[in-house]
Amino acid sequence: MLETSGRLLRLLGLLQLRPEWPGAELAEGLGVTVRTLRRDVQRLRALDYPVHAVPGVAGGYRLGRGQALPPLLLDDDEAIAVVVSLRSAASHSVAGLSEASVSAMAKLDQVLPARLRERTAALQEATVALRGSGPVVEPGQLAALAAACRRHQRLRLRYRNRSGSDSTRVVEPHRLVSTGYRWYLMAFDVARADWRTFRVDRIIESAEAGQRFVPREAPDPAAFVARAVTSAPYRYQARVLVDAPAAAVVEQFSATSGLVSDAGDGRCLLTTGADSLELLTFYLVAMDADFTVLGPPELTEFIAATAGRLQRACDSSASSP
Repeated sequence: MLETSGRLLRLLGLLQLRPEWPGAELAEGLGVTVRTLRRDVQRLRALDYPVHAVPGVAGGYRLGRGQALPPLLLDDDEAIAVVVSLRSAASHSVAGLSEASVSAMAKLDQVLPARLRERTAALQEATVALRGSGPVVEPGQLAALAAACRRHQRLRLRYRNRSGSDSTRVVEPHRLVSTGYRWYLMAFDVARADWRTFRVDRIIESAEAGQRFVPREAPDPAAFVARAVTSAPYRYQARVLVDAPAAAVVEQFSATSGLVSDAGDGRCLLTTGADSLELLTFYLVAMDADFTVLGPPELTEFIAATAGRLQRACDSSASSP
């Protein structure tokens, strides 16, 4: 009986990995005959798991979506991944997510075996989430925007920009992008006939705006939002060739402060921005690597002037008694 129970757990785990399984392949994966597989499938059905037969020449099986589907099976790594994700949820910018994650962890703890419960309990006790101080968004707002993305439903947004001015925008929503402490909606702005990013916490209200739309070809959402939030909002947008590997430079810039791409020969291209040349210069000098400013010219001139002042300061210090 223990061997049969273990086989049923393995069968259920395999059915959760793929949408459909040919019967012969599934039986081979379990090391049983097709006849034994059919009996095991019947046992799972008797336990209220909705295992459906797939028609075809060879036949097969798939796990359906039942309203009262018993708990999913998690292996050790999957259980740890879930706990880590829930534990870190407290640092995210979604209202009420911390409380919901605590409730979910309590439910998960009730169904985990003892060996895993001890490991996950240690993770919970040893982990502290650093809470963000930025604005939060409501889960319902995210869900509504996500639904509009999925249904290809045009929206009319009342949006507040950086300066605090409100505007009404009709958009075709494409994707939600999370940068950790902020959420962005990438959408096609109908009036401007171009792709735009909108901070979700600045969307005052949204409503359906007429008909659904036919999805158009879109840029990569993550890359598009990264470019928009790292340089576009700022007065100065810098492109810098750094004499260091991308892996070393990327550790010094978050996804919202700079884009780093490999440039070959142990160098990388850094794209970043700031509202002051002083701040840009500080960031670049702090990298502790040689670099070449590709633009803008104002940054090159400011760095040259700063280097002159620093050199004069060094000369004065050296000549002082």
